Amino acid sequence: MRLLKQLFWVFVVLGVLSAVILIFTYDIIKIEWISFMEIQPSYRPMEDPLPPPERSIPVEGAIAIPGMPPPENPVEADEASVTRGAELYALHCAMCHGQTAEGNGPVAPFLANKPANLTSSVAQSKSDGSIFLTITNGVDGKMPPLNENLLVPERWDLVNFIRTLAE
Repeated sequence: MRLLKQLFWVFVVLGVLSAVILIFTYDIIKIEWISFMEIQPSYRPMEDPLPPPERSIPVEGAIAIPGMPPPENPVEADEASVTRGAELYALHCAMCHGQTAEGNGPVAPFLANKPANLTSSVAQSKSDGSIFLTITNGVDGKMPPLNENLLVPERWDLVNFIRTLAE
């Protein structure tokens, strides 16, 4: 009889210990464990990264220096450049600006700010450097920057193609 009582209490103690372990295992009672990953400086998803340091030059080179006039187009607007620009336009721009570049692409009806009509006199009156900077940096709330999608020469090819779209 005494052996049964002892066995009973051993199982009760083991049951209570198991219950306590399970409570912590299933996060019913959450304990924050310190890890070095949590105390180092980091960014959450979709959080803006730090701006580049002052007087730094991008890996691609000094495309445009703030406070200076827009860059000059170094790529000749020959047939090869315009053809490459048309291919890049179809891949990166036509979804919003449309095949005819009038701002009527298949995605345009779903955008709060309608894409620009690239054939208009307003768009065509901009300098090559200004169009290049718009492609590079985008337009806040209207157009995403394409500097990570397109290399510098590709952006100039795109500028040369946009020049052929005049009304």
